[in-house]
Amino acid sequence: MKFAAFLWNCAQLSGVLDERGGAQDGEASGVLHILTDDHGPVDIRTLLERGGADALREAGEAALSRAPGPPVDEVILLAPLRPASIRDSVSFEAHVEGARKSQEGATDPVPARWYEAPCFYFTNPHVCTGPFEDVSRFPDSELFDLECEVAVVYGEHGSDLTPQEAAEGIVGYTIFNDWSARDIQRLEGQLPFGFFKGKDGAHTLGPYLVTADELEPYRTPDGFLDLTMRAYINGELLGEDSLANMAWTFEELISFASRGSVVAPGDVLGSGTCHRGCLTEIWGRSGERTPPALVPGDVVTLTVEGLGTVRNRVIEAREVPPIPQARRRQPRGPRH
Repeated sequence: MKFAAFLWNCAQLSGVLDERGGAQDGEASGVLHILTDDHGPVDIRTLLERGGADALREAGEAALSRAPGPPVDEVILLAPLRPASIRDSVSFEAHVEGARKSQEGATDPVPARWYEAPCFYFTNPHVCTGPFEDVSRFPDSELFDLECEVAVVYGEHGSDLTPQEAAEGIVGYTIFNDWSARDIQRLEGQLPFGFFKGKDGAHTLGPYLVTADELEPYRTPDGFLDLTMRAYINGELLGEDSLANMAWTFEELISFASRGSVVAPGDVLGSGTCHRGCLTEIWGRSGERTPPALVPGDVVTLTVEGLGTVRNRVIEAREVPPIPQARRRQPRGPRH
């Protein structure tokens, strides 16, 4: 089964664009069936919080038993869900090697520390864009970049999970483009806090949330999903890879995220960028910025076998207020 979130012009009801959640059968021909509960339309995140993957599946099966809603080509697809959180990992060894050369000028191999645990960073769950929306270049960035990834959506509360236990809470998967401002990111790397504005402006998810059972035919004997991933800029192939080249399975990523902590319904965990799935890795290997950084008008297309296609046009950065500068320390005496 596949799930989507979308805007639909319900002219016969209200004459305005209404947000809906919808389901499709795995063999469907492009018609959405609206998700509902006893009170009316309901979204994917709400269903996951109520009862995890089981609640979503039951709502989907009920929707498919009813009359169909709108065709996909008559709606505006949104990100499939509003994530509770987003953790993005760095699970492709080849990407680490190339990106370090570009971002840090590193000439040594992948550091030994990387192999010890599936590191991740938290990013902004409030800036998820739909699969075909325009994406604003981040303010103050001249080195704007794409990142071709897959994300897993989790549906249960859990702590200190083994990979086997983590598998039980997986809802499904979606394409994830973790847009990045490489020049800002490089400056942020000089501080001991990790990424912030270099990653804060947009994350594309979609076009659907594809349930885990749909992808079982792609599973390898060692537990990975052998899905072909491709990234294009203006129709030209940038790079391709297999999701099976991850260094850790998604179950292992979830297990590590839950270690001494909590994972919860609606959490999204990214795979990290595949080999040649972004510009900065290619720049690191070639020693030059070819192809050039993304500029307004560029169209980025990501395709992942079994998950579909997302396509976003880059547009100009929004006008933003100036950055407030720090006040130099001026010790103040106690108030009397």
